[in-house]
Formats: sequence, C-alpha cells, structure tokens
Amino acid sequence: MLKAVTCSFAALLLSMPVSALNTNQIPFIQQAAKIDGLIDDNVWHQALKIDINNVTWPYENEKSPVKTRAYIYENGQSLFVAYDAKDPNPNLIRAFYRDRDRAWEDDLVGIKIDSFNNAQSAYQFFINPFGVQQDSIENELTKSENGSWNGIWDSAGTINEDGFIVEIEIPLRVLNFSNSTGNKTMAMEFLRFFPRNERLRISSMTLQHANPCWICQMPKYQGLAKAKQSSDIAIIPTLVGNSQETRDIEQGKAKPWQKEHNIEPGLDIKWAITPDTTLNATLNPDFSQVEADTGQLSVNNSFSLFFPEKRAFFLDNSDYFSSHLNLIHTRNISAPDYGVKLTGNKSGHTFAGFITNDERLNVVIPGNLGSRVVSLERKSENMALRYRRDVNKAFSFGLTSTTRQSETYKNQVASFDAKYKPTKSDLFELQLFGSDTQYDQQFVDYLCDSTLANCDLTESVLRVTDDDARGVGYYLNYEHNQKHWKAFSSYQSRDAAVRTDMGFITQVDFNKFVFGGEYRWYGTEQNWWNRAKWYGDWDISHNENGELLEKEVQTNFSINGPLQSFIDFGVEHRKRTGLRHDETRIAIDGNTSLFTENSQWTYLELKPMAGIFAGLKLSKSNRVDLANNRLGDLTFVRPVINLNIGKHFELRFRHTYEKMNAEGADVYSANLTDVRLTYQFNINSYLRLAIVNTNISRNPNNYINEVDATYKSLSTQLLYSYKLNPQTVFFAGYSDHGFQDDDLSKIIKDDKRIFMKFSYAWLM
Repeated sequence: MLKAVTCSFAALLLSMPVSALNTNQIPFIQQAAKIDGLIDDNVWHQALKIDINNVTWPYENEKSPVKTRAYIYENGQSLFVAYDAKDPNPNLIRAFYRDRDRAWEDDLVGIKIDSFNNAQSAYQFFINPFGVQQDSIENELTKSENGSWNGIWDSAGTINEDGFIVEIEIPLRVLNFSNSTGNKTMAMEFLRFFPRNERLRISSMTLQHANPCWICQMPKYQGLAKAKQSSDIAIIPTLVGNSQETRDIEQGKAKPWQKEHNIEPGLDIKWAITPDTTLNATLNPDFSQVEADTGQLSVNNSFSLFFPEKRAFFLDNSDYFSSHLNLIHTRNISAPDYGVKLTGNKSGHTFAGFITNDERLNVVIPGNLGSRVVSLERKSENMALRYRRDVNKAFSFGLTSTTRQSETYKNQVASFDAKYKPTKSDLFELQLFGSDTQYDQQFVDYLCDSTLANCDLTESVLRVTDDDARGVGYYLNYEHNQKHWKAFSSYQSRDAAVRTDMGFITQVDFNKFVFGGEYRWYGTEQNWWNRAKWYGDWDISHNENGELLEKEVQTNFSINGPLQSFIDFGVEHRKRTGLRHDETRIAIDGNTSLFTENSQWTYLELKPMAGIFAGLKLSKSNRVDLANNRLGDLTFVRPVINLNIGKHFELRFRHTYEKMNAEGADVYSANLTDVRLTYQFNINSYLRLAIVNTNISRNPNNYINEVDATYKSLSTQLLYSYKLNPQTVFFAGYSDHGFQDDDLSKIIKDDKRIFMKFSYAWLM
C-alpha cells in the first residue's frame, strides 16, 4: 500500500508544471520521441512540463489569453521539446506552408537557448503549426539577429480541434556548449507568438522592460550530464552546373552570344572537434547566390548598397566575428577556390578565424560623403581573426584582425573593442581600430578608368601613399535605459586613410557626435493602442580639415494599434555639404556648397487578417541633387503587399517610386518593381518566379553632364527548390537579364542562364 502511494505521489510530481515544482532540471530519458506532431508517446509524460502563460510584449508580464504547455527532456544526444498550444478558435490560427525562415508572422512556438550561459548570444528555434522551421542566433553584443543561420534539426506540427501541437528534436551537435563533465547549465526561454488583433509574445518567464538585455533575464536549466558528441563530422559534396549565354551590346547593336557550359564539383566539411570547437573547410565551393537579391534603387545615392551574407560556409558561427563596427563583411569575397574556418567558445573565451583565396578583388573605396565599389580581375588572399573574452556578464572585450592582399596591394586592420554594463540600465561601448594600406599603380589606374570624376582628383583623394598609408578610427557609445525612457550619446572618428577592405565601412575622413533619447508609453487591454514611442536625436559631423559635412536634427513619433497596425511620423532638418554623384570626398581645396534639407515621412503597416500584410512609406523632402550639386524636391513612395491565397500560394509585391524636380523642371523619375510568386508544395519544396523591373527616366536638359534619357532593365528568375534540410538541397532554375538605353528601342537581353545545384549532407 505504501509503495502504491509513493508511486502515485511520484507520478503526480512528474505531471506538475515547472512553476509548481520550482525546479529547472531537465530529465534524462533514453527513449527518443517520434517527431510526428502528435505528442502521444508515453515518454512525454516523463518530461519536464513548463507553462507558457505570461505576455511579455507588447505588455509587461500580463496573463496570457491562451494556454500553452511545453515539455522537454534529453537523451544525451538530442533535446526533445513538445508544445501543446490551446486555442479557443482554431479556425483563426495563422499558418501557411512556406520555405524555412519565412513564417515569422505565423502562429509560432519555440525555444531560445543560451548554451554557454554567458548572456552573450542565444540560439532561437521557432516552428509554425505545420512544422515550418525558423531559426536564428540573437547576438547581445551587436543587438542583432542572424536570421541567415541554419541548423539541421527536426520538427513536425498538426492543427487539431483544440489548437495545435508541435514536436521538435534538436541534436546537440547543432549547439556549441561547454565540454564539461556532469550537469551543464544553459539559460532557456520557452515562447509562443499569438498573432491576432495584436501580436502577443507569450513566455515561460517574466521580462523586465527596463532591462534591454533579454538574454540576461532567461532562467537557468540544468541537465545534459551524459551529453556526449562523437567526432560529429558532416561531409557535404556539391555539384553545380550551369549553361550561360552573354553578349555585349554597344551603340545599339547586340554582338553574338558567347556560350559557356560549366559543371563543378565541390566539397564542404564540418568537424566538431569538441562540442565547443568547430572546423569548417571547403574546396571549390559554389559561393553563388541561388535566389535573386531584393531590388534596390541607387539613383541619387552616393554610398554603396549593402547586401547581406547568405552563404553557409560564412554563416556558420558568423556571430563569433561580430563587433560594434562591421569590420568583417564576407560578401566582399566572391569566388574562392578554398576556405578554412575555425571557431570555438570555451570558458568565456570566444575565438574565430578563416582563410580563403578569391578569384576577384572587390573593395569598397570610402570617402567622407560617399563610396564606391571597385572590382578587379585579380586573385587575392583573405584572412580574418577574432577573439572575445567574456570576463563576466557585465564586461567583455575583443580583438579583431583582417588582412587582404593581392600582388602589390595590401590592407591590414587591427581592432580592440569593449562592452561594459555597470548596471542593468547603463551601457558603455568602445572600439578602436587602425589600418595599414597599400594601393599599387594598377589599382589607381583602374579607378581613373572606371569613374567619371576628374582623374587628378581621384588620385589625390583615393591613392593611399607611403606617407598616409595608416589610418585610425574609434567609436564611443553610452546608453542609459529605463522602462519609459532612454538617453544615449556617441562619438566616432575616422582618418581619411582608414580602409577596412574586408569589412563594410563606407565613410571615412569624419568625426561625428550624436546625442538623443526616446520616451515610451505602454497601453493596457482597455486602450485601442498598446505601445507608443517618441524619438529624437541631434548630430554634427566634420572632416579632418574642420569643414562641416552635416548637421542634423530629427524626431519621430510611432504607435502600435489594432489589426497589428504600426504608424510612424517623422521630420528631419539637415544642413549638409553638396557632392557630385561621381565623387566620394570633398575636394582638397574645400570648394563646395552647404545645403539645407527638410523632409517629412510617414510609414504605415497593417496585418488585418491571416496571410495579408500591407505597408506604405511616403516622404516629401528637398534633397541635394547629387549629380548636379544643387537642391531639388524629392518625392518617395514605396508600397508593399504580401498576400497568401490558400495555404500554399503567396504573392509578394514591392514597388519603389522616386521623382526629383529642380529649377522648375524634372530631373528624373525612377520606378523599381519587385514581384515574387511562390507556390509552396510542402515544407520541403517550392516553385518561385521573381521579376525585378527598373525604369529610370532623366531630363538631359536639366543635367550638367551628358546622361541617357532612358534606362530600363528587366530581370527574371524561375527557381525550383527542394530542401531536405539546409545542407541537403536541390535547386534548378532559369534566369535572364536585359536592358534598354538611349541607343536601344526596346529591352534587349544580354544574359541568360540555366543552373542546377545539388548538395547532400552525410552526418557522421
């Protein structure tokens, strides 16, 4: 009888949620659950049960309107997590079949894991009710999320009459963690996103909004005493084939097509030497972009456009290379033959480094008011090293070093950075860096050939000689953050000779001071709005000669309302130095003009029901006409519509319109349309058609220099994708590109290709 009572009491304890037991011990159970979205395996009765019942956004720690319970256990090789998400109206669940990492607006459940328990970063695993995966790495140092990171893990979901159920298995090889014996401690948060009239963030923990470090507040969980990883080797062979046709079009005449056929094998190897140290190697990799980048207009912009990294070799543990400034931007490396990368984190020491070559040399040439990208057909060698020491959760510092070299060209950068949080409300950031650069004569000659700027000016400004080959820069930042308000101030300076050719720093020869703040209001369930914010800042910049580059004040007010609406109104007043569109710096003699710009903008977005998103940005301003160094009137309009038809078909539409007038006449009008149609067969495969159309009309009579009156371009891509996991993939598609200028009567194609890529991951 006593034995029966004891067993019943033990069973009762096992069935109680963690809030009742006040324990965070993850149980070890040898059995592996079947991941089918049904949660009917007996093993889940023995798992740790955790209630997700606290709304942490947009409200602060209010009771959840829906019930959710998570179950978690481990078997030494994987973490198993299940979610039973109740819903009083299952027909309102927002869920669609999508490609991975594209379902962030759906109903979601998930887990955040700080595997080193150091409050520096956290893995994020989220799943929609159909089992579609979203994963990313949250970086506390840079306050950013790397949504391009992809792990190999398993998930399944089903919708039922009470809500939905999700099961996931996260192999421990996906995580980096301390290779210690006995129990291991990790910080975790269990979450549910509930998007209806508002998008509620529902958590297993309380969250203090006055503390901007959310990872720091995650509770600790212990377990994984028997967690062991073998050599954990992933061997990923790839095969890439393409058939390409290109032709030159000169003075309105198309030359014959030049055909090229290519089949290239490649190999990627990933070896987890220990659970906290990983070696990546790649031979003859395919570093091409499979999916077309989102179209961007650059008609009246003097700075280089930024495109994010999407390639697996560089994305793996890419947060280990992060610092306050972007000193390592791997999309500068375009076509390497090989690459080797070593990353690790052990007892508060984070280290990372890679070495690659490159068939081309892509370099950002910065100035004080603009930048341009130079691409040379010459081989280069590239190296990046990064070390970070997390002394404790309040203080960390890091060292970064990069090298790029090619023949007689060389660029080296060294940096020290630190982050200190004396209280939960105060933050100090520091980064010091220096560069040593040598440009050879071929490099300078190419600049003269590839720019419309005066060649003597280009040489005097952009050549880095033996006398000024070295440059220094620094960045200082302070923030004080309370629940209702924040104040901040920063100062940064960069010498004219600073070059960070491995990174993406597009402005040098300036010093800039900024200070500002914001005030926040929090609504309640009785208000029609839930959050509102006022923001304002003031900044001033000068170059090394003390000439004013820019002085600006801006302010905006934003509010979150019903139907997941967001409205932002802002105004800006700025005095800035004029600049021709083909220059990057003020001329040496300082012969330039100072203009006053004023602008007003509005941004609105709305998610009124499942599968519908609408956004609109409007602005009206007087802006510097960079091509003609004068003030003009600029109108900007950008509507965005994402529409789901059924559970499988999605339309994404984005249009950008710009129009500038000056001196009583048109200067230019520009239209860019980006349309993407996707049919998602299931969570593994889709067919997508992308169309990007650009149409720019200029008034040659209102330009200083000769320009084309018409420029049009049209790019299309049809892509089929099958992904068993992020590394076992098959892509096949067709793409083409054409353009029209004043010499052509219609758009003529100058590039078309058929491509295929296959890779398979063997996990050992």
